[in-house]
Amino acid sequence: MDKDRIKGTAQKIKGGIKEAFGKMIGDKKLEADGKVDKAAGSVRKTVGEAKDVVRDVAKDLDK
Repeated sequence: MDKDRIKGTAQKIKGGIKEAFGKMIGDKKLEADGKVDKAAGSVRKTVGEAKDVVRDVAKDLDK
């Protein structure tokens, strides 16, 4: 499993917490920051998944 998948998932979780906390206390900036973190985490996770696919294909080609 690629490190980007793990870090992306963690970033999405962190963003979700920030977003929820921002909503709870009425802090629009914190809420927006959380949404940005969630989006960035999704992108990073997708990159990690793509790396895993490429790595698996490369291993299959070496056989």
